[in-house]
Amino acid sequence: MELKEVEKEIFCEVAGVFEIPEGAYNFRVNGKSIGRKSSENIEIKTKKEKSGLDIYIKKGTKNEQVHIPVAISVTGLKEVVYNDFYIGDEAEVTIIAGCGIYNCGGLDALHDGIHRFFVGKKAKIKYIERHYGFGKGPGGKILNPTTEVHLAEGAEAELLMEQIKGVDSTIRKTMADLKDGAKLKVEERLMTHGRQVAESVYEVKLDGVDATATVTSRSIAQDFSRQTFKAKIIGNNKCRGHSECDAIIMDQAQVFAIPSLEAKNVEAELIHEAAIGKIASEQIIKLMTLGLEKKAAEAKIINGFLK
Repeated sequence: MELKEVEKEIFCEVAGVFEIPEGAYNFRVNGKSIGRKSSENIEIKTKKEKSGLDIYIKKGTKNEQVHIPVAISVTGLKEVVYNDFYIGDEAEVTIIAGCGIYNCGGLDALHDGIHRFFVGKKAKIKYIERHYGFGKGPGGKILNPTTEVHLAEGAEAELLMEQIKGVDSTIRKTMADLKDGAKLKVEERLMTHGRQVAESVYEVKLDGVDATATVTSRSIAQDFSRQTFKAKIIGNNKCRGHSECDAIIMDQAQVFAIPSLEAKNVEAELIHEAAIGKIASEQIIKLMTLGLEKKAAEAKIINGFLK
C-alpha cells in the first residue's frame, strides 16, 4: 500500500497499525479499498448492491483479528459505507475499525459508517472503533457512526468506542438486542473542544432470560463544545441493565445526560447513573505542588479520566 504521511498518521491513531497487520484486513482511503486480505477463517467480500463489505467469520474461529480502518484526506469527500459482520457460533474475534479525517480545505469531509454485527451462539467479539480529525482548513470533519449488534443465545460483545479529538460534528448511534444469556459491555470515551457538537444515542433491548448489558460513557467537554448522551435500556425479560454517564465540563461547554429505563418484566433490574462536574480544584493543587503547571495538571487529570 502506498500511503501519504497524513494517511499513515490516521491509521496509526485509529487502528494502532504502523505496517500491514497480521490476519484479515481491508484498508479504505478516500472512498476506495487500497489493500485487502482474507484469512483461512475470515472472508472479506465487497458488497454488490451498495458501498461496503460483508465479513464472514467461521464457526469456532479463535484468537484472530480483523482490521478495517478508514482514512479521508480529501476536502469535500462525503461517503456512506455499510459493513456487515457474520460471526459463527463459538467464534472469538477482535475487530478493529475507526476513521480519521484530515481536512485542510474549505469543504466539509464526511464519513458515515453503518456496521451491523450478527453474533452467533456463544460467540465472543471485541469491537474497537476510534475517530480522529485534524487539519486547519475551515471545512468540517464530520463522522456519524451507526452500530447494530444482534446477540444470539450466550453470545458476548465488548465495544470500545472512542473519539480522540478533532471531530467537528458527530451523531453516534448504537442499537443492540440480546437473547437468552447474552452479554453486552459498551465503553465510550469522548472529547470535544472548540465549538464541536457530539450526540451519543444508545438503545439496548434485553429480550432474553438473564441477558445483561452495561453502557458506560466518560467524556470531556471543553471550550464552547456541546455533548448529549441518551441511553435507553429496555428490559423485556428477567435481565440486568446498567447505564452510566460520567462527564467533566470545562470553560463554556454544555453537557446533557438523558437516561431512559423501560422495565417490561417484573424481574428486570435496570439502573442509570449520571455525574457531570468540573475538575476538582484539590486535584489540580495536589499536582501543582508536585511541580506541574496548571495546564499540565489539567491535561494529566483528563488523560487519566479518559483511560
